[in-house]
Amino acid sequence: MGLDAQLVEAAYQGDAHALNQLLITMQPDLKRFARRTCATSEDAEDAVQVALWKLHTKIHTLHKLSALAAWMFRIVERECFRLFSLFKRTVPISESLEETLQQAPVPLQLRHDLVAAIVALPTHYREILILRDIEELSAPEAAAQLHISVAAVKSRLHRARALMRDQLMAGSYWAGDE
Repeated sequence: MGLDAQLVEAAYQGDAHALNQLLITMQPDLKRFARRTCATSEDAEDAVQVALWKLHTKIHTLHKLSALAAWMFRIVERECFRLFSLFKRTVPISESLEETLQQAPVPLQLRHDLVAAIVALPTHYREILILRDIEELSAPEAAAQLHISVAAVKSRLHRARALMRDQLMAGSYWAGDE
């Protein structure tokens, strides 16, 4: 994030126009980061708003203005985690399981093909697919468990899902016109 040092200094000194310009300048980078970090787009928007509000109200408390970008990204990251944890606590597993059971059952052959497709994945793709899509860990939680970066988690998960989709399409489960 390329920030103008004079703009940051002016905002720090209390210049309202500079602070508004700083908020506008930082918002796109924070949104991009939040979309990669948060579980949902709504959480991403909320996390960015919280970060911008904290910047607006607490910029004068910064000791090193050079740490502003890192501070803002950390606020967004923590807010994403907080929102995700809040969501996990508010949706009991038993309720989501009941909803799943009430939906149309998955055909037995599709279940077998899904299991076979998961087993056929290379180990590093299978691990990430299971952690993210079955155990429903967040990207940072999966990254910590596998001792890899969040970016690697996202990349592997994207590739694992693509491989699964290709295998299921080859088995006629996916019709592009549906």
